[in-house]
Amino acid sequence: MSLETSNIREAPHRAPAGDPNSGPLLDPVFLHKLEQLELVSRKIFVGRMKGERKSRRRGSSVEFAEHRNYTTGDDIRHIDWNVYGRLDKLFLKLFLEEEDLHVYTVLDTSLSMDFGTPTKLRYGKQVAAALAFIGLVNHDRVLVDTFSARLEQGLHGIRGRSQMWRVVQYLEKLQPTGASDLTAACREFAIRHAGKGVVVVISDFLDKRGYQEALRYLLARNMDIYVVHVLSQEEVNPELVGDLRLVDAEDGDSAEITISAPLLKWYKDTLNAFVGGLKEWCTSRGITYIFTTNQYPFDKLILNYLRERGLVK
Repeated sequence: MSLETSNIREAPHRAPAGDPNSGPLLDPVFLHKLEQLELVSRKIFVGRMKGERKSRRRGSSVEFAEHRNYTTGDDIRHIDWNVYGRLDKLFLKLFLEEEDLHVYTVLDTSLSMDFGTPTKLRYGKQVAAALAFIGLVNHDRVLVDTFSARLEQGLHGIRGRSQMWRVVQYLEKLQPTGASDLTAACREFAIRHAGKGVVVVISDFLDKRGYQEALRYLLARNMDIYVVHVLSQEEVNPELVGDLRLVDAEDGDSAEITISAPLLKWYKDTLNAFVGGLKEWCTSRGITYIFTTNQYPFDKLILNYLRERGLVK
């Protein structure tokens, strides 16, 4: 089958050592590799405070850019008096503005994410932790939100690698709970966060309400939006036989079915249509869509695939 997954479709299976849902989210060797990366914004954003990133805008930081002629009303503190002494003309010093990049991660913690080995939630936590670490090392402002039926009060406005322990502690305590309501979560996110930046939504997108209205709330904020679509290998290639009673983990809906070759084909065709539809909808609106499964090596997703898609460099 084809899930429009680019180079991750043929990813090798890597058997985890021990319990795949336990242990540190990020190991020290991998952290060292992450230190060499930084998150990328395709747009220039105005931060609420000066950060570490150089902008193409002109401002009042300490790194000189160029001169321009003085005009009435300009701040006389920025006049270059040395140039005035030589040329008898008034010029202003212009500087490269430093901006504060906001990095938002929105992680789905609904009950449907508690599936697979490792679970989709565990995999999502690792992605969120890695992105947070990259941001903190580069002095970006990192915000981590989670949602199931609604957007939860997350971890907001932290900076500096010394705060990474807070991210790890917060993520490790998360437990799957409730039904997914992506629309309500994105609506609340758009209301709660007025600042612009990069937002990464990590979810299986198994929400009966759909995703279009939800993602439109983020588009209205004019953010750089990345969608990380996580499914389990069991969902992509189910190995089921016989008579089964399937129960929805989130709302308890059930159905009795008999697994057959035509039914499996219908399922895979439907899944292909769902994945392809989400990808096309996102791509046509400037949202970067990234598909992965819980069996794709996590380090390769961050170090290779996300770099190819432009989220990190």
